[in-house]
Amino acid sequence: MATENFVGDGQQKTVEQLDCYSGLSAGLHGHLTVLSVLNSFLSVTTFFGNVLILIALHKESSLHPPSKLLLRSLATTDLCVSLLSEPLAVIYWISMSSENEDWNICHYVLTVGLLVGNALSGVSLMTMTVISVDRLLALLLGLRYRQVVNLKRTYVIVITLWFVSAAFSAMQLRNRLITLWYGIILTSLCLVTSVFSYTKIFFTLRHHQHQVQDHVQQPNQTYQLNIARYKKAVSTALWLQLALVACYLPYGVVAALVTNGGLSSTPFLCAWSYTTTLVFLNSSLNPILYCWKLEEVRQAVKDTIRQVLCYCFPT
Repeated sequence: MATENFVGDGQQKTVEQLDCYSGLSAGLHGHLTVLSVLNSFLSVTTFFGNVLILIALHKESSLHPPSKLLLRSLATTDLCVSLLSEPLAVIYWISMSSENEDWNICHYVLTVGLLVGNALSGVSLMTMTVISVDRLLALLLGLRYRQVVNLKRTYVIVITLWFVSAAFSAMQLRNRLITLWYGIILTSLCLVTSVFSYTKIFFTLRHHQHQVQDHVQQPNQTYQLNIARYKKAVSTALWLQLALVACYLPYGVVAALVTNGGLSSTPFLCAWSYTTTLVFLNSSLNPILYCWKLEEVRQAVKDTIRQVLCYCFPT
C-alpha cells in the first residue's frame, strides 16, 4: 500500500512517486552525471574482474570444494551486480537528470533495481556469514570437517541463500516495510554470527598456541603447514568481510536516517546515490582481494590473462 508524503511544492505524493519526482534531482544533475559515468566504468571492471575470478576458481583444484563453492557464489553475486544492478542504477540516474523525464520508465527501472539490489545484497551478506561459520567449523571439527562439510550440503545451503534472499526481496512489491525489517534483522544476525565466529577462531587459535608452547616437543611440520594454510584462509575471509562492512555501512546509515525522517528528499537522493556507488565498489574490490590473499587464485588469473593475450595477439 502506498504511503502518502509531501514535497516542497505542497503537492501530496506517494513514496513511489517521490522516488522519481522531477524536483528531487534539482541541483544534482552534475552529481548524477558523474556517478553515471563512474558506475559505467565500475560495471565494466567488475564484470571482467569477476569473470577472471570464476575462471581461476574453476581451474584451481587445491582449494576445498565446499569453500571454493562459497567463493564462486560470492563472485557470481558480484558478477550479477555488474550486469544488472549497476546498469539499472545508471539508467535511473540518467532518467532523473534528464529534462524529458518519463515517470513510468524511472519507476519501473527503480523497482527492478531495488528488487535485484536487495536480493544480491542479501546473498552477499549471508554468503560471507556462511564463510565465517565454515572457517570456524574447519577449526573446531578437525579431521571430521571434510565429512560434515561436504559439497552436496554446501550446494543446498547456497541455493537456499539465493532463494530466501530473492523471496524476501520480492515482498517489497506488496509492502516495503517487510523488506526493510527483513534487511535490519538479516544484517544484525549476520554481523553477530560473523563477529562470534571470528572471535571464537581468534581465541581458539591462541589457546592452541599456548598449549604448544607449554609442551617441550615442537609441533611437527605437517601441523605447522596446516595451521599456516588455515590462518591464510581465515585472513582472506576476514578481509572480504571487512570490505563488505566498510562498503555497506554508509548505505545502512543513510537508510536508517531516511526511515526516521532524518533526511529531506534531495539530500537523500544525493546521499543514497553516493552510498549506493560505494556498495557497488565492493564488487570491484573483491577480485582484488582474492588475488592479493590467495596465491593459487592469483597465479590462475595470471595464466588466464596470459592465455587470452596470446590468443588475441599471437606472435
